[in-house]
Amino acid sequence: MGQTRLAGQKVRMNYESRVDLAGDTEHGQAPGADAEQGMTSRKKRILIAIAVAVVGLAAVALMVSGGQDEEFGAGDNANVPTVTVISPGQGTYAGLINATGTLAARREMPVGVVGEGGRVVSVPVEAGDWVGAGQVLAVIDRSVQSQQTASASAQIEVARADADLAQANLDRALQLVERGFVSQADIDRLTATRDAAVARVRVAEAQLGERQARNAQLNIVAPAAGLVLERNVEPGQVVGGGSGVLFSIARGGEMELLAQIGETELGTIPVGATGTVVPVGTDQSFTCQVWQKSPVINEQTRQGTARCALAYDPALRPGGFASIELDSGAVVAPRLPESAILSDAEGSYVLIVNADSQVERRDVTLGLITDDGIVIRSGLEGSERIVARAGGFLTVGESVNPVTEQAAD
Repeated sequence: MGQTRLAGQKVRMNYESRVDLAGDTEHGQAPGADAEQGMTSRKKRILIAIAVAVVGLAAVALMVSGGQDEEFGAGDNANVPTVTVISPGQGTYAGLINATGTLAARREMPVGVVGEGGRVVSVPVEAGDWVGAGQVLAVIDRSVQSQQTASASAQIEVARADADLAQANLDRALQLVERGFVSQADIDRLTATRDAAVARVRVAEAQLGERQARNAQLNIVAPAAGLVLERNVEPGQVVGGGSGVLFSIARGGEMELLAQIGETELGTIPVGATGTVVPVGTDQSFTCQVWQKSPVINEQTRQGTARCALAYDPALRPGGFASIELDSGAVVAPRLPESAILSDAEGSYVLIVNADSQVERRDVTLGLITDDGIVIRSGLEGSERIVARAGGFLTVGESVNPVTEQAAD
C-alpha cells in the first residue's frame, strides 16, 4: 500500500511537471527563460548594492574627514587665548594735576646773635608782628661795653695831645735850625716823633670805631622788612654766637606751597603755571604760581618739589598742610586704563596685537594721571590694538584671538 501511494505521488508529480512545462510552452516561453531572468535580476541587485556601498563609503569618508578637520580646528582655537584689545585714539585732556604739600615762607630769614652777645634786656616784638628793615628785635645789656667805649674815646684825646706836642717841638726846632742851634739829625728825630703821635691818634680813633660797631651789634635787628614767624628769646636770657636762631622772619610776608609731585608729572608743569591752593581746615582757596621746580627727585618717593608762590594771607600758616590743583596746559595724546600699562626694569610699556594677531611690545612714556586712566606722552599713535588687561600673562610673539572693546572717552 505504501509503495502504491508513493508510486502514485511520483506519477502525480511527474505529471504536474510536464503539465507546467507544457503550459509554459503553450504560453510561448522556453523552458530555460526563468533561469536566465533570475540571473539578470541578481546581477542588477548586486550592481545596485555595490553602487550603494560605494556611495556610502564616500559619504562616510567625507564625514570622517570633515570631523577630523573640525577636531583639529577646534584644538587649534582652544590653544589660542582670547584677549580684549582697545584702540584709544587721541583726545585733548586738560592738564590738571592734583597734589599736596606744605606751606612755608618763600624766603625765610633766620636771625641770631651777630656780636659778642650777653644778657637780653628787652624783646620789643612778638611772633606775627610786621617789622621794618633795621628795626630792633632784641636789646642786649651793654654796661661793660659802654665803659670800654668811653675808655677808647679818652685814648683818642691822649693821642691827640701827644701829637700836638710833637708838632710844636718840631716847629720850634725848624726855627732854630737856621741859626745853627739844631742839627738836621734832631729835625729828623722830631719829625718821626710827630708822625708817630699822629698815627697813634688814628689808631685810637679806629679802636673807638670798632668798639662802637661791636656795641651796635648788641642790638639784634631785622635784616629786611617782613613778618616775624618765630621768637625764641626772652628777657634775662644770656645769648651768644652759639645760641642759634632767635627770630625767624618771612621776607615781605611772602609764602609758598612746597607741592610734592611725581617725577613724570613734574616734567609737564612749566614754570609760571598757575594753581589753586586750599589749606587744610579751611574752605578758602588761593591762587599761586609755580616759580621754581626742584632739580632733584627723591630716590625713595620718586617725587620732586614744585614751589608755588603765594601772597600773604593770615590763613596761610607756614608748616600747614594744603592741597593744590595745577594747570599744566592741554595735552593731545592717547589715554589708556592702568590695567593696560606694564613696567619692568626697562621702563613702562604696553602689549599690542599686530596684523598677524601676534603680541608685540611697545615702550611708552607716561604723562598725566587722570581718574579715567593715564595719558601716554609718546610711543603710541592711538590706532594700535592694545591689550587692555592681563598682559602679564602673554609673551611677545604669541598668537592671540583679539576681541575689540570700545575705549573709554
